[in-house]
Amino acid sequence: LHLSLRRQRQMCIRDSILSARKAQKFWEKIPAIERAEHLKKIASKIRDNAEDIANIVVEEQGKIKSLALGEIGAAAGYFEYMAEWGRRIEGEIITSDVKNENIFLYRVPMGVVAGILPWNFPFFLIARKVAPALVTGNSVVIKPSEETSNNAFIFSKIINDLNIPKGLINFVYGRGETVGKHLSAHSAIDMISFTGSVETGSLIMQEAGKNITKVNLELGGKAPAIVLADADIDKALPFLVNAAIQNAGQTCSAATRVLIEKPIFQELTERLAKGIRSLRSGPALQDLECGPLISKVQKDRVEGFLQRARQDGVEFLAEGSIVEDAPQGGNYVAPCMVGSVPPKHTLAQDEVFGPLLVTMPFEGEEEGIELANNTVYGLVSGVWTKDGGRQLRVARKLKSGQVFINNYGAGGGVELPFGGVKLSGHGREKGFEALYGFSVTKTVAIHHGAS
Repeated sequence: LHLSLRRQRQMCIRDSILSARKAQKFWEKIPAIERAEHLKKIASKIRDNAEDIANIVVEEQGKIKSLALGEIGAAAGYFEYMAEWGRRIEGEIITSDVKNENIFLYRVPMGVVAGILPWNFPFFLIARKVAPALVTGNSVVIKPSEETSNNAFIFSKIINDLNIPKGLINFVYGRGETVGKHLSAHSAIDMISFTGSVETGSLIMQEAGKNITKVNLELGGKAPAIVLADADIDKALPFLVNAAIQNAGQTCSAATRVLIEKPIFQELTERLAKGIRSLRSGPALQDLECGPLISKVQKDRVEGFLQRARQDGVEFLAEGSIVEDAPQGGNYVAPCMVGSVPPKHTLAQDEVFGPLLVTMPFEGEEEGIELANNTVYGLVSGVWTKDGGRQLRVARKLKSGQVFINNYGAGGGVELPFGGVKLSGHGREKGFEALYGFSVTKTVAIHHGAS
């Protein structure tokens, strides 16, 4: 029976890839502006069904309702944004060193793209793989997280209702260690776009390496927010709290390390603690500051970090609350804040993926930069200072894919290229730069004879 089920999964993946291959040969011949019209239809359908989709996100992932609605709006906005580039995917003319030669640089699709997704932003991440892939002429095979498969199902229903060309967008379901692994190793996949953990990203690269398949990776983060002594604390406070606990901290770009220059360390930590104490965790439909974590496994993982911190003598400065009417046995973790964590401690180095804010003091700009860069990650950073020269100086020295100055976007808008350095991955999604990731250049040199 086990072998039979395994064979069925492999056949399902094979059929999806064959379907995608057939559709892609047709799709790439269509002008990009016509491909863009299909993206606009998808965006419109998502907006028309935003409330229903958001309810599925809330039920399945535990995200609070307002954040779920924001995710659906971002997904629609991303399809609209990528559709606008349909008229603007241009090549180049290169000056040749050879007499009577013209060189043209075209941008062509990769072919069949596999998108492997996590569970924390399940609907938006479908859009983040599908939209740039389609507008550049690719077809896609999406493997959603087994935790949030209903999000993929409702997306597939949307495209079925719109009569999107058959085989262009395919979904395969199952666990990462089986379906994801087989998809990553398949010789008919031309590119893999993965969002998720470092450990899984490494395994995907190993499988893809057997076929030298191109891989884009957006992995974990341990984002710092550097608050210098001249910062406007009143403006920074709401950003600092929200950037740590958004989506119950289950965000790779969450700014969970707040690095504070010593002259303002006491004042800011006291005010941050007050903010954390006001936060509540409870059922997602109550639309509190935090909903439940995705699963008991994730809850146990987060509580394991907190237990170790207590055993190590880390000072807990503040804790929010779990509302009294929260169902017993739910995956709730009260938001909390710890102080003066040593730079090498696991809370300062490892991605917790829960509603935890870590504070760390530093003395002087250079030490703050050193602390910020002192992890294996490099996804997003924040800087708070009124000094214009310092803003640019610090931003230049931070090793991360995005830097927010006097604000924090937790990944930013659809127009901002998003991705990391170091173990946070490589490649960029969102923004025009995403189109480079889902396409490749073809150089054509024409010799037109003697003149």
